[in-house]
Amino acid sequence: MPWLVREDKVLATLEVADSMGTRARGLLGRDGFVGAILLAPARSVHTIRMRFAIDVAYLDRDNRVLRIVTMKPNRIGLPVWRARSVIEAEAGSFERWGLRTGDQVEIRGGHD
Repeated sequence: MPWLVREDKVLATLEVADSMGTRARGLLGRDGFVGAILLAPARSVHTIRMRFAIDVAYLDRDNRVLRIVTMKPNRIGLPVWRARSVIEAEAGSFERWGLRTGDQVEIRGGHD
């Protein structure tokens, strides 16, 4: 399984949703989530029918964090036009990891 990495520090295990089906499913149907999920490509997300709040990081083509938001269930997020992918994690995760706007992240291991 891949990892989400910043400055050579592993922040979390990472699921990769890079097909239409896996992106559409995302975190739906789960009661919680450990780690993070990368949706690629993606510029916006929603939390319709989600069971918990999530942290969302919008990444540019260089995997630099453009914007971070926390979304409660049953919300529709505005698109971030420069975003090429999105990382989602359970709300509070980014604060624990110290992930901030402007950080550059890497996806390492297990991702082709």
